[in-house]
Amino acid sequence: MKALLNHRGGYVWIMVLLPVLVFLQAPTVSPTLTTLRQQAAAVAPLVESRVAKDWLAAVSKLPEPTPRSMYKTTKWISLATFDSLSTDEKAKAKKTDVDAELYYNTKYGTPIAYARPVDLAAKFGLKSFKKGKVMDFGYGGIGQLRLFAALGSEAVGVDVDPFLSALYSMPEDHGPFGQGSVRMVEGHYPANAQIIGEVGKNYDLIISKNTLKRGYIHPSRPADKRMLIDLGVNDDQFLTAIHDALKPGGLFVIYNLCPAEAPLDKPYVPWADGHSPFPKEMFEKAGLKVKAFDVSDDKTIREMGHLFGWDKGEGSMDLEHDLFAWYTVLRRQR
Repeated sequence: MKALLNHRGGYVWIMVLLPVLVFLQAPTVSPTLTTLRQQAAAVAPLVESRVAKDWLAAVSKLPEPTPRSMYKTTKWISLATFDSLSTDEKAKAKKTDVDAELYYNTKYGTPIAYARPVDLAAKFGLKSFKKGKVMDFGYGGIGQLRLFAALGSEAVGVDVDPFLSALYSMPEDHGPFGQGSVRMVEGHYPANAQIIGEVGKNYDLIISKNTLKRGYIHPSRPADKRMLIDLGVNDDQFLTAIHDALKPGGLFVIYNLCPAEAPLDKPYVPWADGHSPFPKEMFEKAGLKVKAFDVSDDKTIREMGHLFGWDKGEGSMDLEHDLFAWYTVLRRQR
C-alpha cells in the first residue's frame, strides 16, 4: 500500500512539473520571428489562393539565425574573410552583429510582402511549390526563399549586393531546407556566363520584386548612376535570358512597390517609377506571353501595408498618398 501511494504521489508530482519543464526547454522566439508570424496571420485573409495561404503558414518553420558577425571595409565581408585580413585591415573594418531583424528583414523590410506576388503567380496558373523551382531576381533577403523551400521548391536568389553574401555566409544558410533547398548566387545575371550556369534553367516561377523598375532601368529624367540598375546586357538579351531560364509555361512576375513620384522641380527619384521597364512588344518578341501589364495594385498593397503597420509609429507612411504598386505577369510560350 505504501509503494502504491508513493507511485501515485510521484505521478502526480511529475504531471505538475511537466508543463514547467516543457516551458523551460522550449526555444525562445525572437521578437522578429514573432512579428513575421503575426504579419503572416494578419495578411492571410487578403490572399485568395491555397498556394499563398500555404506559403504564409510556412512562416512557422523559419528558424532563428545562428549568431554571426559581418564587417564593412570597402565592401561588406563575412567573418571568414575578415579573419584573412591583415592586422591593419582588421583595425579599419566596422563590425556588425547579426540578429534576426537584420537576418530576415535586411535593408528592405519584411519578406511577408512577397505574399502578394505569390498570390498573383497562383492566380495566373502556379499550382504548387512542391518539387518546383523558383528564382528571385534581386532577392534582397533569405526569408521568402526559405518559405519557397519549406514547401518543396529549389529556391534560388540572385543579387549583385555583397552585403547579402556577407550576411548569409554560414553553411546552414544554403542547401536543404524543409522539403526543398535554398541557394544564393552573387553576380551580374545574365551578363556573366558563369553566373548563368550557376543560376541554371527550368524555373516554374521567376519573381522580381522592387528591382525591375522603369525608373531604375530606363529613368525618364537625369539620375545619379549609383541609384540606377545596369543589367549589363540590352533589354532583348535580358528578356531572352529570362525566357530561356523558364520552363515552358513558366511564369515571370514583376512586382514593384513605390513611393509617390517627385515633382518636376525636385530631384528625380528612380525607385518611385515602378512601371515595367520593358514594353509589351518586347516581352512578346522574347517569347513571353503577356498575361497582365502594368496593373495598378494600390488598393491591395495599401491594405497589406496597414496590416503591417506601415502607417503607424515613427516614420509612418501616408499609405493613400505615398504607397503605390504595379505588377506585370508573363508566361513562357511553349
